[in-house]
This record gives sequence, structure tokens and C-alpha cells, in this order.
Amino acid sequence: MSVIEQIEKQAANERAYNIIQDAKGVPIKMWTKGVPVDEKSQDQLLRTAQMPFIYKWMAVMPDVHFGLGATIGSVIPTKGAIIPAAVGVDIGCGMMATRTSLTASDLPDNLHALRTELERLIPHGMTKTRGSGRDKGSWNKPSERVDAAWAELVADFELICAKHPRLKNTNNRTQLGTLGTGNHFVEICLDEYQQVWIMLHSGSRGVGNAIGTHFIDLARKDMQKHFINLPDKDLAYLVEGTEHFDDYWFAVGWAQRFALKNRELMMEAAIQALGTIVKKPFNAKLEAVNCHHNYVNKEEHFGEEVLITRKGAVRARLGEYGIIPGSMGAKSFIVKGKGNQESFCSCSHGAGRVLSRTVAKKQFTVADQIAQTQGVECRKDEAVIDEIPSAYKPIEDVMKAQSDLVEVVYTLNQVVCVKG
Repeated sequence: MSVIEQIEKQAANERAYNIIQDAKGVPIKMWTKGVPVDEKSQDQLLRTAQMPFIYKWMAVMPDVHFGLGATIGSVIPTKGAIIPAAVGVDIGCGMMATRTSLTASDLPDNLHALRTELERLIPHGMTKTRGSGRDKGSWNKPSERVDAAWAELVADFELICAKHPRLKNTNNRTQLGTLGTGNHFVEICLDEYQQVWIMLHSGSRGVGNAIGTHFIDLARKDMQKHFINLPDKDLAYLVEGTEHFDDYWFAVGWAQRFALKNRELMMEAAIQALGTIVKKPFNAKLEAVNCHHNYVNKEEHFGEEVLITRKGAVRARLGEYGIIPGSMGAKSFIVKGKGNQESFCSCSHGAGRVLSRTVAKKQFTVADQIAQTQGVECRKDEAVIDEIPSAYKPIEDVMKAQSDLVEVVYTLNQVVCVKG
């Protein structure tokens, strides 16, 4: 080994991240030491890194895995363009957590009633119906509280629909304050001091999906119109200064506001549920965090304004609080950012899948799911096997790999989990 090779090897060992790069793209800095990264994800990242408007480098979080549109766990800084498929269709998806004044001893021994009350107050899941059948995951008649929140959003939504009328007949008002499906959840947790937390995970629901899908389609049509060849059709982009870019920026910002409000409404309902079961008066908002992990934002990095797309990543500026959840039955973490500039001030949004939903359902049984969620009041049936902890990377390894990005403030363990 030459002296230069020895120096490069030593530098790589001292770095908190790995670097991959091919001849066509910018460097990709990956906080993945000690966690698996599949080849399919690496190929997807390398294709994204080829885009000419990527700023400096891409950053990848330890929960990285292959995703639709772009790699989950990627931070994509751009100048002059946005890739709508990289932002994705679950626009503004994220987490909210609040610490209460309650402690473990205030909770009932049997938590089934609490789960039932959470499920009663928060529409969740989805019923596929035809005709006039109602979706159980939407409101039949939104409450005054939901309508008041929608009143803050409706004017801008009408502006979006005036230019893009196909977005009008979407699930919007009737899904504000609802959970959704997949890995979305509402949880009651205990931290290491036995303090009770409420934590939840959801985004912009059907209307955000429709906005994302619509502008992904428009970006692809723009590429065809201008005969632009791409390494991947999902990398179709909108150029800053064009009408489609401006419309998307307005719509995606609106969807991100919808997502924030959606989580706030569900948190209010969860607090109400907790208050129904626990008769003792309590303060519900001693500390609260509400953060996106699928979104785009204008930020300043290295003295320049850039567009930062975080696809399954949380912003972690110096002192900024974030949430990194584990799967059902695994630990979750309230973290504080260290402002690491190399990562564009980011951290992971969870543990990251190692098995697809299809593979997890084939590989595990209900008995496995029961064993791995022992001590958690939650559904234990075939419909949620794909969310079993073994389908994800070990959360402890993921946290270790990003120790220079965040510090842990609280470690949470779930005691109740409501799944979509």
C-alpha cells in the first residue's frame, strides 16, 4: 500500500461517514457505518447524484433504503431545480411528540381502553369502498375544530385548484386530522424518567398524494417536451422560474402546512383520549416537537441559498429538536441537532427497512409479531406483520452511525400503539 493510499484509508476511518461516487456524479456522503446498505439503494443514489443541479454533494442517513422516486434517507441539495418525485407523494410526512406531566404510575394497568379511545377519536386505516360507502379513515362529518383548521387552509387550496382543477375532488377537508395507513401511528410512550409522552406519525394524506402525483406527471411531460434524457424517469425536474416550478412551490408549501395542522389536530384528539382514561388533571404540553421528514425547503448552506429536499430525513440544526422513531416495540428517540454542515444539518427519520412489506409478511408470523411487541398494547394480527421490528434495521445501530449529527435527549419506549 502506497503512502497516499495509507493516508486516504486513515482519513476514511476517522470520518463519521463513507463516500461513494462515480465518474458522472457528485460525491455522496453516507452516515452508514455499521448499518447495511443494499446495492439497489446505492445504484439509485448514484443516478440521482448525476443531476447537474445538485449542490456540492448529497448526504445519506443511516436508515437509507430504496424508495419510490428517490432513496429513503437521502438529503438532496439543489440549485435552480426541484425533483418532485424526490419530495414524493407523502408531502410533509413527519412526526409530532409531546411530553405530559403524567408518569407511568398514573396510567391504568390495562391499557386496552386507552388504545380503544385513541382509535375511536382518531380516524385511521382505510376502507376501500365503491359508490357511497364511507372510508373509515376519513371523517363522515368533520368537527368544528377540523373545520376551523380547514378554514385557515381553504383559500390557498382554492388558488391551487383554480390552476390545477384536477386537485379539487381529492380527499382534503375530510382527511384533516386523520392518521392514514402503512407505518403511520399514534403512540403512548414512557421515557427513561417514566414520564408519559404522546407521539404520532402522519403527513398530508390524500390531498398531498394527489399534489405530488400531479406535479411528478407535469415534470415528466416537461422533460418530454424539451427532449431531456434522464438516468431515471423519476428524476424529472421543474426548473426555477418556470410556471410549473412556481405552482409546485406554492402547492408543496401548502401541503406541508396541511401536514403540520393534521398532526396538531390528531395530537389534540390523543390528549383528549388520554384525559378520558386518566382522570387525574395533567399538563399535556410540557415539551412539544413537530417536524417534517418528507419535504423541500429553502435554506442557507455554505453561504448560499439552496433548495434542500429531505426524503426520509429530519432537519437537525444546532440545538433543534427532532424525532427518530423505532418500529412497533422498538425504542424511539427525541434528539437535539448538532448542526453538522456536512449532512446539511440532517439526521435519520427512523430505523429504515431491511425487508419490504411483501417479504416481511411472507417471512414472519403473527406469533413472531406478538413476541416482538411484548409489553405493547397494539394490534397483533396479520394486517400489521409488515411493521414488525425485524423488518427494520436495529435502531441502536442507526443511532450510533449518526452520533455526530444528533445527541439523544430522551429515549422512549412504546406502551400503546395505534396503527393505520
